[in-house]
Amino acid sequence: MKFTERFEYPADPQQVFGLISDLAFREESCERQGARDYTVTVESQGDTTTVTIVRTMESDMPDFIKKLTGDAVTVTQVEKWGPADAAGSRTADVSVDIHGQPARMQGTSTLAAHGAATTMSVDGDVKVSIPLIGRRIEPEVAKAISASLKDEVEYGKTRL
Repeated sequence: MKFTERFEYPADPQQVFGLISDLAFREESCERQGARDYTVTVESQGDTTTVTIVRTMESDMPDFIKKLTGDAVTVTQVEKWGPADAAGSRTADVSVDIHGQPARMQGTSTLAAHGAATTMSVDGDVKVSIPLIGRRIEPEVAKAISASLKDEVEYGKTRL
């Protein structure tokens, strides 16, 4: 299932990247979203910055999915951000994996200047590899990823 989200931050790409690659901000975002447990790492190597977030969250899914996942899910999110181009734009390879479940989102995220603001776009594919019901679950996984992104962006706007 195709996944596409667009958000706007009231700052330039360098400021937005500084925010989303800030360990304390990402930890605060996990706390705000009600993570039972989380680990955040931010590692830079050359021109690449990797943000890894592993968090356990209450399962906010329909009952038929909770029968498969239980009341909580552990998710690993990895963003591998490349260097800024001349305009300050950056692109990341992004993956979101649900532990113990055949569910994943793979795609890219881009930060690009848009006037005095920055547009953050996330494009990818959500895949749940369960015969017969996987396609029914994919929209629910996409909704959960979208809700998490929206919450983090709204919180980020208050920090810029």
